[in-house]
Amino acid sequence: MIKKEMIAMLLAGGQGSRLGVLTAKVAKPAVAFGGKYRIIDFPLSNCINSGIDTVGVLTQYQPLRLNTHIGIGMPWDLDRNNGGVTILSPYERSVGSDWYSGTANAIYQNIDYIDTYNPDYVLILSGDHIYKMDYEVLLDFHKEHDAAVTVACMQVPWEEASRFGVVITDETGRISEFEEKPPKPRSNLASIGIYIFSWKVLRAALIRMKDVPGCDFGMHILPACLADGERLFAYEFSGYWKDVGTLGSYWEANMELIDIIPEFNLYEEFWKIYTKSDAVPPMYVSADGYIERSIVSGNSLVEGSVINSVIGAGVTIGKGAEVRDSIIMKNTVIGAGCKVNRSIVAEEVIIGDRSVLGFGEYVQNRENPKVYSFGLVTVGENTVIPPDVRIGFNTAVSGITESGDYPDGVLAGGETLIKAGERA
Repeated sequence: MIKKEMIAMLLAGGQGSRLGVLTAKVAKPAVAFGGKYRIIDFPLSNCINSGIDTVGVLTQYQPLRLNTHIGIGMPWDLDRNNGGVTILSPYERSVGSDWYSGTANAIYQNIDYIDTYNPDYVLILSGDHIYKMDYEVLLDFHKEHDAAVTVACMQVPWEEASRFGVVITDETGRISEFEEKPPKPRSNLASIGIYIFSWKVLRAALIRMKDVPGCDFGMHILPACLADGERLFAYEFSGYWKDVGTLGSYWEANMELIDIIPEFNLYEEFWKIYTKSDAVPPMYVSADGYIERSIVSGNSLVEGSVINSVIGAGVTIGKGAEVRDSIIMKNTVIGAGCKVNRSIVAEEVIIGDRSVLGFGEYVQNRENPKVYSFGLVTVGENTVIPPDVRIGFNTAVSGITESGDYPDGVLAGGETLIKAGERA
C-alpha cells in the first residue's frame, strides 16, 4: 500500500437524537439537506476538493442508508484502488467485540486501518456539519506551527459557548487550556470538531487511553495531549459552519440556502458539493403552480404554491396546496388543498387532502421540549397523515396515522403522535 501524507477519518455513526423523528430510522449524516444532498456530502466533498483521496467513514447507528449512499465513493471521485473511501463499522475480534463508545474510541478501534497507509497526519472530521473548508490550508497551518495537534475553531456568541469545547490561546495561537462544554466559559473561541493530529502523537494517546470508558477527543484526548506538553494550536476558521444537530439549526441552515444572497452558496464552480444523484426527469410546474424563492429538485410536480421552501426530488404538491417556510424531503406527497407552514417533512410521507400542518400559537412540547421546541411541525419518514386534520406547532408525527388518532381532527400544538413500533 502506498504511503499517504494525510488521511481523513470521518465520524458518521451518531444517532442524532436531537433531530427527533428525522433520525428514528437513519443516521444523522444521511439526513437529506438542501433538496438533493445528504449532510455527509459536505465533508466528503471538502476532502476531495482539498486533495484528500483516502477517507475512512466510521458508521454505527442505522448505517444502511448511509452505506448505500456512499457506495464505493464514485460521486466524490473516491472509488480508487489505493485509498478511496472505506466504510468502517464495528466488527468482532478474537478478543471480543465492542460498539464504538466514543469519538476517540472509534478511531482507536481502527488503528490497523490507519497504519495500513502509514500517514504523517490524520484529519478527524464529523459527518454532521454543513461547511466548506480547504483542509490543505489547515495542514499548512499545522506544519508551519510544528503542531502536534491543530484544532479548527470559531468565535461563537458567548451565550452559546457552553455548548462547545472552548480553547484559551496565547498570541501565537498555541492552546494553553481546553475546556469541554464548561458551565462558565472563559473563552468564546470554540472547537468545531475538526482536528489534524500528527499520527505518532495520536496513536500513542489512543493506545494509552484505550481503557477509558467512552473515550472522546474533547473530554479525554485533547486534555491528555496538553498535559503531556504537546504543541496544540487553534486554527481560526472564518467561513460558514453550522452544526445541524437540532431541528432549529437544521431548519435554519436549509432556509439560509434560499436567501437572496445566500450565506452558504451551493452554486460556486470552484468548490462543488458532490452527491449521489439518481437519474430523474426534470421538475414540472403546472399552469396553476407557483414557486417563489425556493429550491425545488428534479422529478417534482408542483400544482400548488411553494414559497420560501426547500423541496426534494420526486415530491408532489397537489392542486391548491400551499407550502411555506418548509423542508419537504423526497418522494413525499402533499395532497390537494393542504396548508404546510414551518414544517420539516421527511421522505416518503403522504399528507391527505386539505390537511393543515402548522397553525395557532407556539406551545411547548409536552413530551420532549428540548427536541421539539422551535415552532416547527416535524414529520418522520413513511408517515401517513389522513385528510382534513390540523396539526399545531412544536409537534411530531410518525407512523401510519388515522383520523381516529386526531381528536376532533386536531393534533394540538405541543403534542406528539408516535405510532407503536416507531421511535421518537
